[in-house]
Amino acid sequence: MAITYEWRGDVDNSALNKLHAEGFDHLLGQTDWRARLQRHSLGWVCAWEDRRLVGFVNVAWDGGVHAFVLDTVVARRSRSNGVGAALVKAAAEGCRAAGCEWLHVDFEENLRAFYFDACGFRETTAGLIAL
Repeated sequence: MAITYEWRGDVDNSALNKLHAEGFDHLLGQTDWRARLQRHSLGWVCAWEDRRLVGFVNVAWDGGVHAFVLDTVVARRSRSNGVGAALVKAAAEGCRAAGCEWLHVDFEENLRAFYFDACGFRETTAGLIAL
């Protein structure tokens, strides 16, 4: 079955909560993703396989030229098939179309090859304060 990608796709809270719990290995939550995305996001990309949500990435922004990748997640059964990289590519295209000039991401060390090699990000200097 082919996977399709949809910028600002219709989000089912239940399906996204299940995917997020699976992908980030936490208990199933009850996040109102629709409300969160509408309030804080430039856009998001949903990956669908036969009407089943198999991937997601959120894109927050500063209201100007900077966008930020968050919550990239792919269902276990769909991993290692390019779904994550295709999600990020579709997110970058959506950001470019919206007039953004920069797409930022931060990630854990084990995701370095994914973001740099598969997605094309380049290394920069950044800072972080744990709150």
